[in-house]
Amino acid sequence: MKSSPIIALVGNPNAGKSSLFNQLTGLRQKTGNFPGVTMDKKSGLWPIDTQNTATVIDLPGVYSIYPKSLDEQIVTDILANPSHPDYPDVAVVVIDAANLHRNLLLFTQITDLGVPTVLALNMLDVAQQQTKAINSVRLAMRLGVPVVRINARKGEGLDLLKKAVLDQIQEPVLPGKLFFDPVDEVPEVIADTKTQYHLDNNYLALQYIIQHDGVSFLNRQQQMGLDTIIESHQFNVTTFQANETITRYKRIAAIVTEVVTDKRPINQPTWSQKLDRVLLHPVWGYAIFGFILLLLFQAIFAWAQPFMDAIDTGVAWLNGQLKTSLPPGPLTDLLTDGILAGIGGILVFIPQIAFLFFLIALLEESGYMSRVMVIMDRIMRKFGLNGRSVVPLISGVACAVPAIMATRSIGTRRDRLITILVTPLMSCSARLPIYTILIALVVPNQRVLGVFNLQGLALMSLYLLGLVSALVAAYVLKILLKTKERGYFIMELPTFKLPRWNHVGLTVWESVRSFVWEAGRVILAISIVLWVLASYGPGDSMEQAEKLVKQQNSTLSSDALQNRIASERLEASYAGNFGHFIEPVIRPLGYDWKIGIALLSSFAAREVFVGTMSTIYSIGDGGDDEGVTIRERLRQEKNPETGGVMYTPALAWSLLVFYVFAMMCMSTLAATQRETKSWKWPAVQLTYMMVLAYVAAFATYQLMK
Repeated sequence: MKSSPIIALVGNPNAGKSSLFNQLTGLRQKTGNFPGVTMDKKSGLWPIDTQNTATVIDLPGVYSIYPKSLDEQIVTDILANPSHPDYPDVAVVVIDAANLHRNLLLFTQITDLGVPTVLALNMLDVAQQQTKAINSVRLAMRLGVPVVRINARKGEGLDLLKKAVLDQIQEPVLPGKLFFDPVDEVPEVIADTKTQYHLDNNYLALQYIIQHDGVSFLNRQQQMGLDTIIESHQFNVTTFQANETITRYKRIAAIVTEVVTDKRPINQPTWSQKLDRVLLHPVWGYAIFGFILLLLFQAIFAWAQPFMDAIDTGVAWLNGQLKTSLPPGPLTDLLTDGILAGIGGILVFIPQIAFLFFLIALLEESGYMSRVMVIMDRIMRKFGLNGRSVVPLISGVACAVPAIMATRSIGTRRDRLITILVTPLMSCSARLPIYTILIALVVPNQRVLGVFNLQGLALMSLYLLGLVSALVAAYVLKILLKTKERGYFIMELPTFKLPRWNHVGLTVWESVRSFVWEAGRVILAISIVLWVLASYGPGDSMEQAEKLVKQQNSTLSSDALQNRIASERLEASYAGNFGHFIEPVIRPLGYDWKIGIALLSSFAAREVFVGTMSTIYSIGDGGDDEGVTIRERLRQEKNPETGGVMYTPALAWSLLVFYVFAMMCMSTLAATQRETKSWKWPAVQLTYMMVLAYVAAFATYQLMK
């Protein structure tokens, strides 16, 4: 046995494949690209014995070996190509025991390809609730491969699964004959293909014929050769594929009848089906979804606030202690006003990010998120989106980059392109720090009707604004991008389940870690650059500004004089000069040069805005308020023209609306380019979103000031 065998997890969507992957690999996971394609894959390490560790690859969920989207194509590209780097030593096919008839279709296709297979019979508890009993021993005898009973959610049966996989690696066991042998139907076609392409598997030869235009491992000359075989034998691909599926299901039905005992009365609904009558109702379904969203955003503010206050105060205290204990000088200023101020501006939002992903994970784990996709499909179609667009749009609440990559499940090119272009309008987690700090400045922390927090309602309104704008933009693009393709949406609803707290915790940990690590690296770099730009200026401009302040304000107290000096030095710095250069463009939106610096720096990543403001205001303030938090600094900021509060409701809401629409994420633009294979569409995306952001922010400020 080789030192690191490859184990592929394959199965229908919602069969429990990802749950099994998490059980096998735990925290020994990583994300990369499948060789040869820009498609994310999840892989991890599984110790299968005392000396060997297997690499487990979680392949996309599919119903059949015949793909209908880009992500499903990966399964065929790997399993039909023994030379692929990810070709498995063993394929573990995860089966939903409650839907054995449908799930076995994919299993029979994979075994016919000649891949050593272990059948993992999952969700037996759900089958038992439906009064179904499965004889796994008889099933193994009928299929000719090992069958293991598991519970992927609870981690039961993993030792038996490990033994079966080890046995298949050491001495592979394959069924005695193909479940469906195409040579019985089209012997000449299969013979010619096997001879010309040096194949020894009849079903693999059939895949060469049927899928030759889609698979990645055949070059153009090979594809033309297969076209010649098809034409010479007048082979009808569509008709043959349909007949194959019908034949397989007939044979599967005979096996299911033999191994499954079903005691449930005919047409008696399950409790999940009874719940769906309410949750998928054309009226109550939307009402319940809206109420759940309201509770979610209320919880984000209510539960996270004590933790945020503690972190905010702690960072401010640490900053003050460092300034007091360390010797004055550039290095101390860099550490406190640059690095610590910038990083502290993002750490304070960890509680809200954690609660957001915690609540979303609960909805996904329970099975409710799938219901959301179904009811939202009714709305999506009216705006020209495919029902599968719901998945990327919902994913966009976390991050637009994986959400854009999730559009590979959309079959039609136009629907996929529209979804890619509008997904960044969904408010991602990077916007949450900006939303919460500005909302806290201008929206009172009061309750309405004794239940709903005004700040939570304001936050929800911004997310809804993003959703509505995405739908409107999709409708406009639907008119501009003409096509005759028709989209479709097929989703099997999973049964409702209690959340697995270890999986919820893993999701929260990975999300927070990714957020802090990715944002932290950018913020650290930008904070250092900003500190340099804000601490030094052209020539002796900063010294001259300090000298002028001392001459004109000799009557001020020591603390007030230091504040004025720090502010004037910042304005005379490189950063201040740059901010003043762009100020005429952003002044109609109500922004000053300080906000302008933060706007430009946040083009690298939106969440950098808060870190930048922390750095700018730390440098721009005097030394008497080292313990003041960033929120207090913003609240105390004065408008130099009016002398009043700088962050008025008009300014704050203008900024909020700007960030709802603005495309300020280089990673998102890069993801769009990678998925569309053109710089045209990232340019379109950047242009329309920035114009929309500017116009909307201008209108908001002018109407509210």
